[in-house]
Amino acid sequence: MIVIVFGVSGAGKTTIGKLLAEQLGWQFYEADHFHPRANIEKIRSGRPLTDEDRWPWLDRLREQIARSLNAKENAVLACSALKRGYRDRLRVSDDVKFVFLRGDYALVAEQLRHRRGHFMKPELLRSQFADLEQPEPDEDMLTIELGRTPHELVEDIKTKLRLAPKDSK
Repeated sequence: MIVIVFGVSGAGKTTIGKLLAEQLGWQFYEADHFHPRANIEKIRSGRPLTDEDRWPWLDRLREQIARSLNAKENAVLACSALKRGYRDRLRVSDDVKFVFLRGDYALVAEQLRHRRGHFMKPELLRSQFADLEQPEPDEDMLTIELGRTPHELVEDIKTKLRLAPKDSK
């Protein structure tokens, strides 16, 4: 199974994703590491990515998801996946589950202010919210409301997706 933790920049995708993967004994992938250098430079310069910038990146992520599934590797992927078309591109099978980290602008902006060492400039948060297409009911995904601790959010995800560590029965 692949669990894709998604939402706007600053929602906590990496924090939640890493913690979830660690607790389950699964592999963790950070989608930012799949960006071509040109995308990272564009973001660093304060310019939002376009769909044209994102499609090759999404294809690289799709390839990784397919490799993991073919290898029977369970993994968690932290990825913005802001638009339905992006999520559709990443849903290579029913073994891909999506977890949407939802929070309002003020909450996410506050979280983003405390983040260090990331190339995403806080000023781009408005463009993230503008691009975000809220998940529709037919997308069959789990929505987790922000505002609790990472551990509480991960416990909620594990319970609702019925996930247990590899060595549990």
